Amino acid sequence: MALNSPWRKNAVIAVAAALALIYLLVAGRLFVASVYGDKPELASLQRAVRLDKRNADYRNHIGRYYALVVRDPAAAIEPYRAAVAFNPHSARYWFDLASAYQVLGDIPNQSWALEHAIEADPTTPDVAWEAANFYIVQGENEKALREFRVVLDNEPTLARLAIQFCWRIQPDVDLLLREVIPARSAAYIAFLNLLISKEETAATEKVWAALIASSQTFELSEVFDFVLYLVNHREVDEARLVWQQAAPRFGLSSYIPNWSNLIVNGDFSMDVLNGAFDWQYQKQQSVTLTLDNSDFHSGNRSLLITFDGPGVSDAGIRQFIAVQPSTQYEFSAYYKNGEMEGAGGPHITIQDAYTQEILYDSDELKEAGFWKSVNGEFTTGGDCKLLVLHIRRLPAGSPIRGKLWVDDFRLVAKRE
Repeated sequence: MALNSPWRKNAVIAVAAALALIYLLVAGRLFVASVYGDKPELASLQRAVRLDKRNADYRNHIGRYYALVVRDPAAAIEPYRAAVAFNPHSARYWFDLASAYQVLGDIPNQSWALEHAIEADPTTPDVAWEAANFYIVQGENEKALREFRVVLDNEPTLARLAIQFCWRIQPDVDLLLREVIPARSAAYIAFLNLLISKEETAATEKVWAALIASSQTFELSEVFDFVLYLVNHREVDEARLVWQQAAPRFGLSSYIPNWSNLIVNGDFSMDVLNGAFDWQYQKQQSVTLTLDNSDFHSGNRSLLITFDGPGVSDAGIRQFIAVQPSTQYEFSAYYKNGEMEGAGGPHITIQDAYTQEILYDSDELKEAGFWKSVNGEFTTGGDCKLLVLHIRRLPAGSPIRGKLWVDDFRLVAKRE
């Protein structure tokens, strides 16, 4: 538009000024409304509504004032309904309305508002959590499980509590894995730990199968805990299978026992995992365990056990070994000691992990300033499936001082 005359220029200036004035008035009105809307007082909130009639948030604030301050949920219904009318896409508004109906005992309207809250925001964990609890109270278990699925899908920190509710509603591992538990490691691990705490061993194995079949990552400590649980419940075959499935995921295939040596890491060349079917250690009074790379029989290091005082009954290191019943085995190891003092001495002992029957017990590991072998044969009992190899002190409890190196542990089934 050509501005080649004074009246045109003045007209443009006048229109621009009018628009700017209108904008300033509207902006100012909204600003003043926001100032009133931030004050937790009924009169201020009502002024905010008058200044900005279509603002759903101010109306919802009035509803919350009646519900939480005045403790009059009936009075809160009208402003809450006005809020959802102006903005039906806010799950929070619908949820506040549902809460007011809940206090009033109006179950049909509470359910109606809650359904709208879920429809407005179907993936928000907070909304799903509250909806699930409402459905539990109403006995609508299928809907509750559906909402707990939303929680498990979107909020890993609530997995443990959500799964506890799910198991209480429907203690059916197959149904929960199929319809409720998402393919997420946090959900699987929470479910597994819940079942472990309830000693639902058969169910834990199904959850583990689902976890291992997924591509989800999880912590190695979870594997150790599950293997130990299975061992403690005499599920040796399942414990062995769990370790065979899990070890490759963590790059630990070399820690899986094999036919050439059932003792894992027998030469201590690898790091000690302190779990599963590798060596496990526990601090004992007057005993120190060290991996010594300066003195070894083969490989690149040995285990040095230093005894220094009374109260010693066990060196504090052991290994579980899965075996076959009624089978003959050959065992061998090497040891060396230095300046060993005290009555008796340490022994390498192999026992049935459950009956505690001693199947092999070496002579005292003393008076050997050079690497010396110990070996022997034994046959497992008809129901023996798990051995424990450890180094114990006889007589237990009496003072002992000195150093003992052990290396090259080996256990194999004897060939016919």
